[in-house]
Amino acid sequence: MQVPFFAFRDFVPGMQRCLEEALVQVAQQHSFILGEEVKGFEQEFGSYLAGGVSVAGVGNGYDALVISLKALGIGSGDEVLLPSNSYMATVNAVLQVGARPVLAEPDKYTYNLTAESAEPLISSKTRVILPVHLYGQACQMDGLLALAQSRSIKLLEDAAQAHGATYNNRFAGTFGEAAAFSFYPTKNLGALGDAGAVVTANQEVLSFALQYRNYGQKQKYVGQVVGINSRLDELQAAVLRVKLRHLDDLNAERQRLAQVYLQELQNTGDLILPQAAPGCGHVYHIFNIRTKYRNELQAYLQEQGIGTAIHYPVPVHLQPAYKFLGHKAGDFPVAEELAYTSLSLPLFPGLTEAEQQRVVEKVKAFFDS
Repeated sequence: MQVPFFAFRDFVPGMQRCLEEALVQVAQQHSFILGEEVKGFEQEFGSYLAGGVSVAGVGNGYDALVISLKALGIGSGDEVLLPSNSYMATVNAVLQVGARPVLAEPDKYTYNLTAESAEPLISSKTRVILPVHLYGQACQMDGLLALAQSRSIKLLEDAAQAHGATYNNRFAGTFGEAAAFSFYPTKNLGALGDAGAVVTANQEVLSFALQYRNYGQKQKYVGQVVGINSRLDELQAAVLRVKLRHLDDLNAERQRLAQVYLQELQNTGDLILPQAAPGCGHVYHIFNIRTKYRNELQAYLQEQGIGTAIHYPVPVHLQPAYKFLGHKAGDFPVAEELAYTSLSLPLFPGLTEAEQQRVVEKVKAFFDS
């Protein structure tokens, strides 16, 4: 039996048909840019998140980060504090606006940035704290918010992997001055291509995002600022409107599958299983395990027809692109250990019981051999 790391399956009966009908409807309406589907999704996603937030749909999650940083006035000479184990897109966005990324070690159990690790790195140049709700687990936001407020620093959330995750029953993406979401196809709420959104309760940030995404125009053919072209298109918005209606069910299935792994893989070899901090909800965009035998386990599972992935194999500070930041091996031991020991197991809505049991059996067999 082959078990894919990820597959698109019609887990909610009829959803595929609804997606196809939504696409045909957009084609028949002959309105493809910033039309009713985009407006509808922006309103519906804002209502879903609650917390008084508004939504500006943009081209992708990376642009959502860049636009959010620009909306907060971040630029040359500023520092942005972020976790050392994030995906490179987060660092790239900071560099894109001319600011300097300052890396902080994550918590070694939740893999998320905490106030305790962030506070010693704050300087007179720190303008933003940028926590990443990694793998689908919400960060411990109370401490981060208190730290940001006490130092008059903005807080921007990277919620690209945390659609529907909560901290103390409040949705990730509603705590900071702004939040950036990605709707990359494999996300918990995924489009059929690239898509993203800026989420904010700050009307100035919202106004800037809506203008900047569309060449800097408020009025057609009148450029108020030098903007870009990063618009959520009607086709993707229509898809997201359909999937948003099922997001809670899709997340519940991810959580159910995660509980199977958590129960079945307890006390297996040297495996370290995902841990959630108090109050931090987890929607398991990624089910990440850790073992010092990661490479051997991955190779064994591949031989058995089981797909896996590594999130992420090279920590940010050791990426060739960021040599100019001046970091070296050993500077961030937690991030390095995560990079060398992490392995992501198959987990997605539609994964069958037989497929998941094969994963469990083969992981156990590896450690029993």
